[in-house]
Amino acid sequence: MQNNFTLTNTTVQTSKTTSLATTNSHREPYLQIIDVSKVYSTKNGPFTVLDKVNLNIGKGEFICVIGHSGCGKSTLLNMISGFTSPTSGQVLLEGKPITKPGPDRMVVFQNYALLPWRTAFENIYLAVNAVYPHKTKAQKSAIVREHLAMVGLIDAMDKKPTQVSGGMKQRIAIARALAIRPKVLILDEPFGALDAITKEELQQELLKIWSENRCTVLMITHDIDEALFLADRVVMMTNGPAAKIGEVMEIPFPRPRDRVLIMEDPQYYKLRNYALDFLFHRYAHDDVG
Repeated sequence: MQNNFTLTNTTVQTSKTTSLATTNSHREPYLQIIDVSKVYSTKNGPFTVLDKVNLNIGKGEFICVIGHSGCGKSTLLNMISGFTSPTSGQVLLEGKPITKPGPDRMVVFQNYALLPWRTAFENIYLAVNAVYPHKTKAQKSAIVREHLAMVGLIDAMDKKPTQVSGGMKQRIAIARALAIRPKVLILDEPFGALDAITKEELQQELLKIWSENRCTVLMITHDIDEALFLADRVVMMTNGPAAKIGEVMEIPFPRPRDRVLIMEDPQYYKLRNYALDFLFHRYAHDDVG
């Protein structure tokens, strides 16, 4: 593999090995995942989902996590969200342990998680009202309108989720998450259920919004092309159980990114083929038996 991009094996860390933090040494660690393991008790004994995962993420980074189903991607994001706690290890944000959900971390799910009886405006207003109870109604309404405009939905603010398309629902969910100005935006396969054209449109929209806000983003995806287009780094998980971070791929394409230009770059296909080899050869699922 040529040295036009960086691959880092993160599964082994000793005093003689370079830690993951140095792969992005120009950034101070902002979100830290330190020796995190998650073990569930089952009738057949302990079941280890994640085993000693380590990852340092800089402020404002866009990280994509890829891996086969069952490799603990969602479990990892749930611990960052505060929905669940590590069995061992720590997740730190700005040096402080994450122990519960909070408005500094907002999640956008694949299924939108919108209240169907509320309008787009009301869905976002509820979140803003909960986080900023001391702001006036006019101030809170202005925040909602600003973020609806940001995702191009100001004309649809009075529509309910059942009256809009899947792409518009996801825009509402993203606007709701960003409206409370989170430090970390967590995206759990947000575009997985959308058609290809809508998916590409929202990827471009997400990059535009991220470039303007520069919050830290962690995104789960099964789509290698999506990861290469969006991310600063792509975290590739080994198979579960007892999944680890297998390798971390630095993405060299400058920002702002042009999809056409990226796909014409020979580096793109080297990166893509490397990720495919990781997922479907070195860590292919064994479907036999």
